[in-house]
Amino acid sequence: MVFPVNLAMGEAQRMSSTSELGTASVGELLGLHQAGQLVSEYPKVRRLISDLPGDQLRRAGRLLSRLDPDEVLRAHPETRTVTVAITGHGTLNALIAPLTAELARHGLLLRPVLAHFDSYVFDLADPDSQLYAALPDLVLCVLDPAIVFDEVPMPWQPHDVGRVFDEKLELLRGLASRFQETGRGTLVLNTIPLPRELATQLVDYRSRATLGALWREGNARLLRLADTCPGPVVLDIDTLITGGIAATDPRLSTYGKAHLTPELLAAYAAQAGHLARHVAGQTKKLLAIDLDGTAWGGTLSDDGIDGIEVADGFRGQAFRTFQQAVRQLAAQGVLVAAVSKNDPGPVQQVLREHPGMLLREADFVRVAASWRPKHESLVELAADLNVGVDSIVFVDDSPYETGLIRRELPEVAVIQVGDEPAWHVRKLLADGWFDVIELTAEDHARPERYREELVRQDFLSSSASIQDYLQDLRVSVRVTVATGAEVGRLSQLTLRTNQFNLTAERLRPADVQALMCDPRALVLAVHAADRFGDNGLVGAMITHRAADTVYIDNFLLSCRVFARGVEQAALSALLRHAQATKADSVVGTYRRTERNVNVREFYARHGFETVTDDGDIATLRHELGQIAPPPAHVQLAECLERMAST
Repeated sequence: MVFPVNLAMGEAQRMSSTSELGTASVGELLGLHQAGQLVSEYPKVRRLISDLPGDQLRRAGRLLSRLDPDEVLRAHPETRTVTVAITGHGTLNALIAPLTAELARHGLLLRPVLAHFDSYVFDLADPDSQLYAALPDLVLCVLDPAIVFDEVPMPWQPHDVGRVFDEKLELLRGLASRFQETGRGTLVLNTIPLPRELATQLVDYRSRATLGALWREGNARLLRLADTCPGPVVLDIDTLITGGIAATDPRLSTYGKAHLTPELLAAYAAQAGHLARHVAGQTKKLLAIDLDGTAWGGTLSDDGIDGIEVADGFRGQAFRTFQQAVRQLAAQGVLVAAVSKNDPGPVQQVLREHPGMLLREADFVRVAASWRPKHESLVELAADLNVGVDSIVFVDDSPYETGLIRRELPEVAVIQVGDEPAWHVRKLLADGWFDVIELTAEDHARPERYREELVRQDFLSSSASIQDYLQDLRVSVRVTVATGAEVGRLSQLTLRTNQFNLTAERLRPADVQALMCDPRALVLAVHAADRFGDNGLVGAMITHRAADTVYIDNFLLSCRVFARGVEQAALSALLRHAQATKADSVVGTYRRTERNVNVREFYARHGFETVTDDGDIATLRHELGQIAPPPAHVQLAECLERMAST
């Protein structure tokens, strides 16, 4: 067998090049700080640190963590802020800097709330604690080995450790339930690493094996905590330390009560950053991949269908592994498109006929093969799918193409995989762009529904007019009281919908469930379908009633069904229902964000009169005198129960 050569040298050269670029970015960041311009130039930060290697990202984080979030917001009020409360058993100051950097590279501003040392029980058990008062979006309860070993007797045996671990699990289950009942945001726990210096205090291998089994069983129960208490998210630390990161440092643990290493906390911060991005509504939807040099080796136009590398040889196997990862993402609802500079015919032939290909035409929502600039293809693709350009992750091996997209479409997440295909999967998955708290049935159905969307676009292109298109589309809308089975999807709509999201309030599944149990509230699900298929649950209206007034706390609609009359039909159904239940008015609120400005006039266009408007938040009222009917081309089915009055 002949193995590839110079792999280590090539990777070292790549890392050296990356390090040089990183040093320049950190230098520019430091220059802004020294000039007193870091706050005023804060929008540059994301670009400067987005691709920094770990050590330099932590350096940048130490600098950024000195900024006052309120000063940044005064200078740039459009900046998205995430409040993160940090609590645990040990010293956790070292988490602030990497967490600041991880959020900043995703365009988020961290507002940290660091609890006192070893205060996690009080913080989570007492609703009057500083943690609850901060109204955090995320609560990081960082667990470490000392949480168990500080309470085992001396001397100890494996069963002593197992007993204490069990007690801690019961405590954590109770704290998680308390937080779910009284808190807001998402609680994050983690599995606990077993330090070697503790395990090896047992001199016989059988006892060590017993300890390892008990410890792993405890972590397994911790990972399954969501089965009985659906609120918390549990991060698996083992997936971080298997990459070679040391979990503990005896000096830091003994002298500083810092029971997890700064390197592990930095890796933890990266995972927390992915989660923060999700709860801030920035989860990506569409993976757009290059083909030549990315999905297969070689250049199709030069090498021909028989000359590209797929499956055969070491490099061919590496490309096939990348295709496996792409298919795995697609199976979980990620939309996958190909954007390639090639003639369409040969690309189609490869996808249909090449025996080594795992990715086939059916795996893509669209194959955009042409010689146009790729940023134009991405813009057209987003328009055809009716998604925002900022929902795209673009993957290419070419520095030119990735540089072009970064310059022309800075809102697109760009992954340059380079010329070593064995690294493609790791780079694709490194930033967790598509991570969500929980998959729903809607996620699994998403690719097929977007394929139907492209058929609708083709149908629109062939229609004589928009009116003819809408009439022939045969849109039907069904507005129902939300059910327990729809909680996950409704929460997801609040987390992932940005354009038609009138208040941008993000809700956990537990928050939605609590609203559904509130007798004053009415959570409505909006379903849509047309001649091409069932769009599924595409919208939500979250309302409550006080005396004779109905308040729309939020109104959301998936971008998949924009401009088809779905929103008008749903609002008409709600207004008529309010009128039928003897309400005297309906009040809606609009809260401006950088993404929802196009729906600012939505209520005003449908008979609401402005009550207050400070430029950012507007309150509007409908007196229920004249209610506009649904659009003529929409068939509306109303299945609403009576709204409770207080």
